[in-house]
Amino acid sequence: MITAAEYLDGVRHLLDQISEQEIDRLADAIYTAWKHGRHVIIFGNGGSAGTASHIVNDLQKCIQLETGKAVRAMCLSDCTPLVMAWANDTEFANVYAPQIACWGEPGDLVIAISGSGNSPNIIRAVEKANELGLHTFGLAGYDGGLLEKTAKDCIVARTFNMQQIEDIHMIVLHLVFSLVRDRVTQVV
Repeated sequence: MITAAEYLDGVRHLLDQISEQEIDRLADAIYTAWKHGRHVIIFGNGGSAGTASHIVNDLQKCIQLETGKAVRAMCLSDCTPLVMAWANDTEFANVYAPQIACWGEPGDLVIAISGSGNSPNIIRAVEKANELGLHTFGLAGYDGGLLEKTAKDCIVARTFNMQQIEDIHMIVLHLVFSLVRDRVTQVV
């Protein structure tokens, strides 16, 4: 049984392990995508899909309200019929890679979120994005898994507590959003 103090101490410890350089790299990648009108394609499974959907809301709507120009962000897990069609007609490991092939263009940014870092559909999509010349950035947990090895950049919350991993991913993405928002409002 974990106490509230232990849980919060765990989250603080994980945050202390995240380097500012990694956060700045992700903020720079999103800013560059915004500046050049490139896509920011985000996806995950389960709670990570919820995180992906949430940050697309912040990136697209909030930046557009502030500047008049949206981050061209999309969440591949938001279209349930499409995800289920790919899963049913091929296999679940194939639900995101064909969407990357459809939407991804060189210069676009892919942000793949996987608590374990080993979800086959996430890894396959990152491999497809790499093949197409997209910048791939992972958010993982556990020991980083295959995602840390496959994505060009990766931030890892090194714990096996899934809830803390998901907390760190959301904090990191909210921080990155805040950095991007501050940067783009200075440009306009």
